Amino acid sequence: MEVSSIAQRILQLARERRALTYGDYTLSSGQKSSYYFDGRRLTLDPEGSYLVGRAFWQMLDGADVQAIGGPTLGADPIVTAVALTSHLEGKPMAAFIVRKEAKAHGMGQLIEGPLEEGSRVAIVDDSCSTGGSIFHAVEAAEAAGCTVVKVLAILDRHQGGSDELRRRGYDFVCLLEANPQGKVSVVGEKGS
Repeated sequence: MEVSSIAQRILQLARERRALTYGDYTLSSGQKSSYYFDGRRLTLDPEGSYLVGRAFWQMLDGADVQAIGGPTLGADPIVTAVALTSHLEGKPMAAFIVRKEAKAHGMGQLIEGPLEEGSRVAIVDDSCSTGGSIFHAVEAAEAAGCTVVKVLAILDRHQGGSDELRRRGYDFVCLLEANPQGKVSVVGEKGS
């Protein structure tokens, strides 16, 4: 199945599972929004997890990525789905999670998982608004000696984060995008 077809089903499923709702919301960035995308309602759903894992794996195939990670909590189910898909496809990618801050106990790790220094990595998240959590994960991976070769999100809210990622030279791609009025569509398609 092509990525665009998978993305269409992801959008439909997001509506069915109430991962995409409309109302008055305040985002973690402090910005107001007429819609809310709760990616975990999608990525913790069996079909949603499968679809996101399959789509992201296809988007990364050929990019020579050894590991996939992102900020906890939004990326946790995504990296697991992609790692599982990569194993099933015979091209395994390790998964890692970036904590909000380093643990105050144990080994004091900021990154959890088998991330090897020198790895080519992809950073993922369920959505991108201002990009704060994505940049945190990018910086953590780079500080661990890795090269970020791609950044992916299910939804680009077009609130500056994706533009800043691209301005800094990162290859950012997503499955869904929202216009300023909150209309969400598959990337490259009009309306929805």
